[in-house]
Amino acid sequence: SDCTGYPFPTAPPVDPFAKIRVDDCGKTKGCFRYGKPGCNAETCDYFLSYRRIGADVEFELSADTDGWVAVGFSSDKKMGGDDVMACVHDDNGRVRIQHFYNVGQWAKEIQRNPARDEEGVFENNRVTCRFKRPVYVPREETIVDLHLSWYYLFAWGPAIQGSITRHDIDSPPVSEHVVSIYKYEDIFMPSAAYQTFSSPFCLLLIVALTFYLLMGTP
Repeated sequence: SDCTGYPFPTAPPVDPFAKIRVDDCGKTKGCFRYGKPGCNAETCDYFLSYRRIGADVEFELSADTDGWVAVGFSSDKKMGGDDVMACVHDDNGRVRIQHFYNVGQWAKEIQRNPARDEEGVFENNRVTCRFKRPVYVPREETIVDLHLSWYYLFAWGPAIQGSITRHDIDSPPVSEHVVSIYKYEDIFMPSAAYQTFSSPFCLLLIVALTFYLLMGTP
């Protein structure tokens, strides 16, 4: 029989890519959202979800970009020596799932790709994808065991002829603590545009300015 790219020999659905559900975040899957408060998988600057399915972990990624979106698994919060899965929008309109290994600040593509059940779409200037990879893998420097906890590195950026280039922002977001696939959280991280007044100093400054304006000058 022909290989259609679908896991079962049935006719493909009308919409082959099911939209990412955020109602499940923190319940049946873990989520990270970066962007505007209250954003979802279609409006966040960056979105990632993970959930265990048997011997696999299913990941869903989406970002406001026409190039690529990725997640890195790191032993620290810095880029370098990291296992990276990226969803790349190529010139033919397809979204391919690729495996990289960060060598310093440079991402090297690794031919051994642990992704399976891959699917992706480019719509509304967003790259969105879904794939699974095994929880356990044979000892391999470039592929980590996901049953262990790692810092998650979140990145996205442009692509040139299907090849990734430097990420969009100088300091991409990183999970505050190591992430366990056995614990489902729903974590929101405000993007730079929404961090302006989040510090205690800024809040005190706002209070002081408000008091000054209300009282007026002598």
